[in-house]
Amino acid sequence: MVSLGNAAAEIETPSGKGAGDENFPVGSWLIPRALRPHVVAYYAFARAIDDIADNPKLAPADKIARLDGFAAALTGNGSEPAFAKAHALRATLAATGISPRHGLDLISAFKQDAVKPRYETWAELIDYCLRSAAPVGRFLCDLHGEDKALYPLSDALCNALQVINHLQDCAKDYAEMDRVYLPQDWMRAEGAAVADLKNAAAAPGLRRVLNTCVASTAALMIDARKLPKAMEHRRLAAETAVIVAVAEKLITRLAIKDPLASRVALGPLAYIGTAAAGVFRLWFR
Repeated sequence: MVSLGNAAAEIETPSGKGAGDENFPVGSWLIPRALRPHVVAYYAFARAIDDIADNPKLAPADKIARLDGFAAALTGNGSEPAFAKAHALRATLAATGISPRHGLDLISAFKQDAVKPRYETWAELIDYCLRSAAPVGRFLCDLHGEDKALYPLSDALCNALQVINHLQDCAKDYAEMDRVYLPQDWMRAEGAAVADLKNAAAAPGLRRVLNTCVASTAALMIDARKLPKAMEHRRLAAETAVIVAVAEKLITRLAIKDPLASRVALGPLAYIGTAAAGVFRLWFR
């Protein structure tokens, strides 16, 4: 492993993003108090490695070396204190009996981000999402003792959230990192070009590509919306119901709003109303 120094400040490249920037709640009051530190440890690990992968100032080889250091620390093959968040997650995994796979899959996806700026097909993109997003849901399911048979429903929700985020940030990702998650075969079929992402508004061809992505994401929600009622843990089910409702609201907005013109998101009041509606549907319908 490449030696990268002994201070976390030399390894991590914080972007300033935090739990408040996500499309889903992180460690909310719906999570039992005893489990929240484990959720926080997992999120801190994920945020740190994501920030490394997304840092435009780092060379791909540098990103991969840093991410390999996190993997070594997570699996007990490295002891450098610079990888403190990996050590913290390793302690969480030891305390809960959860597989390190949910952390290693994230690292695999973010190493791919370092070297792969385009995705040829929707299937390729979903393969990436199964490592960059699905592990989060699987970790939460395992932490709450849910049946692993729920993984496919959880994967559908997490993959949908990931694609939603890609659509929200499609122009920014291209401008800042030359990274495009829109399937290239759909782009060619609609006569759209990557350079169209520089425009202030989506050209007709690009809008059609966005519509296809939105429709494909909505299809993922067919399975995802089954997840809350299938869960045994009532409070996790409520949090999941909130996430499902937020995802569906964002999909609705992305179908009619242009992410090149402005970021498509929910304001505080809309988020609260959507979250409440999600819990209401779970508990009272």
